[in-house]
Amino acid sequence: MNILITGASKGIGHQLCQKFIEDGKHSIIAISRTPKAFDKQLASLGNKDNLSFTYLNLDLCKTNFKENLLPEVVNKLQNIDIIINNAGILINKPFEKLTDADFDDMFNLNVKSVFKLIRDLLPVINKGAHIVNISSMGGLQGSSKFAGLSLYSASKGALAVLTECLAEELKDKGISTNALALGAVQTEMLSAAFPNYNAPTTASEMADFIFDFALTGNKHFNGKILPVSISTP
Repeated sequence: MNILITGASKGIGHQLCQKFIEDGKHSIIAISRTPKAFDKQLASLGNKDNLSFTYLNLDLCKTNFKENLLPEVVNKLQNIDIIINNAGILINKPFEKLTDADFDDMFNLNVKSVFKLIRDLLPVINKGAHIVNISSMGGLQGSSKFAGLSLYSASKGALAVLTECLAEELKDKGISTNALALGAVQTEMLSAAFPNYNAPTTASEMADFIFDFALTGNKHFNGKILPVSISTP
């Protein structure tokens, strides 16, 4: 499979890259804004035999995908079977302290970059492809909500609705689009937002689930927002 993963240098994205590399059956483009951290973690894995692995240092909020990403995809992969839109930002602030810049930062990365990436790569996305958007339980209607996460949850809710719409828009092209609404996962992003909280799920454990879902989930789901959490509701 030809796979593109965003937010690839740490956390769930890093673990996903390792799992697809170690599976030995895939060609991968990994995108992140932190090349040095990425190089330390994954460069050695990229040298395995019979493996195409490419790292791109791109800022998803500023990149012109048609100019800076599409040519790389055509050159390295020719086409795409799986996109995992994993990159995201979480800002934890009381509502009254949130700024216009906070709004722009979260919506630009969590929603707009996903829209632009899919739109601009559409010519090279294969029939039968699976787009997996990483959303959040906070963006799931009817789930528990938490103070400080109003804009983050709203951006992930927007991503969920975009996912449902894309499934309808792209069904004639044979492209499936689903979102996974993740519960708390122990990542650097979570630790920065909630320093004293220990999540019940590790990044590696969640990556195991996403790995399997990305490869096979579109056989059973399209346009679905699937909760991936041990909490209730």
